[in-house]
Amino acid sequence: MSIRPQTLSIIGFGAFGQLIARHLRPHLALSVCDPRVRSNDLPQVDLAQVARADIVVLAVPLPQLAGVLHAIALHLRPGATVIDVASVKLEPARLMLQILPDHVEIIASHPLFGPASAAEGPAGHRIAWCPLRGRGHRRLAAFLRGQGLEVIETTPDQHDRDMAVVQGLTHLIARSLSRLGPLPRHMATRSFAMLAEAAAMVQDDSPELLATILKANPHAASVRQRFLAEAAGIADEL
Repeated sequence: MSIRPQTLSIIGFGAFGQLIARHLRPHLALSVCDPRVRSNDLPQVDLAQVARADIVVLAVPLPQLAGVLHAIALHLRPGATVIDVASVKLEPARLMLQILPDHVEIIASHPLFGPASAAEGPAGHRIAWCPLRGRGHRRLAAFLRGQGLEVIETTPDQHDRDMAVVQGLTHLIARSLSRLGPLPRHMATRSFAMLAEAAAMVQDDSPELLATILKANPHAASVRQRFLAEAAGIADEL
């Protein structure tokens, strides 16, 4: 499926930025901005240049987001689309609406997959989609569906409420299991093997991502407290 935008830039070329580039380069002219990570063959440009693309994807850690937004705000073209891919949505949505000029379209998104789970490609995976400003989100969502993604339109608040359970508890359990030491393998049941597999998929996530999921989500603490209270209650009953 063809879409009007011809250029896409990625700010932040870590593991997820590289995943985006690998799967979108057949469809759009890409450029990259990351002072610490060099791309092999994609144009490496500064923030002022990268902001001139039709679509600007923000793949930076949440603590860096405000600084990047301020740096690109004056350089964004009228009609350009800015999309973030952070694991929480309330704070990025607030920052983008506050800092970016009125002449750009804004989408808060969260791909519900990563380099490990989408190693074979994005088809069959899901992406949370929070349109904040403009109408171009429909065309881009149609493009993503054409790549095999399930696009789930939601709000930043509902996203964070759901992810407080989905990601918050997954990472809490995964990190807890990893601290128990080597897990049984030969005597494992199928259900335990699936739990261990799920934990292994997230155990190598960066400390920045873990902090975003467990601290930057305003709904995470209450869900975590309820889960721990329920677990303690079950243990007491036994």
